[in-house]
Amino acid sequence: LALGGDKYQAVFLSNNQVYFGKLSNLKSDYPVLRDIFYLQVTQTLQPQDPKIPPPDGGQQIQLVKLGNELHGPIDEMKINKGHILFIEDLKPDSQVVKAIEAFKKSQ
Repeated sequence: LALGGDKYQAVFLSNNQVYFGKLSNLKSDYPVLRDIFYLQVTQTLQPQDPKIPPPDGGQQIQLVKLGNELHGPIDEMKINKGHILFIEDLKPDSQVVKAIEAFKKSQ
């Protein structure tokens, strides 16, 4: 793993959540994830034309920046190491990294 620096990691947790960000302090009991994003799946309740089902099953997936939730978290998460199933480095040309870069350019 290329922890810290410019690389993004995908952190898969035991509660089926996946967060994308920059992970550090991996040797700690509570590694720290910063610059955090996650995927949000929204279900279309009613298709535009009921005779034509949507090609994606009515689901839309979007990448969401952590911080705008109701409870207003800061952009840092200390994760209990015991709940991390696995961690993957993301390629610079992955769809997630490209979406993060596009989000940052739009800010």
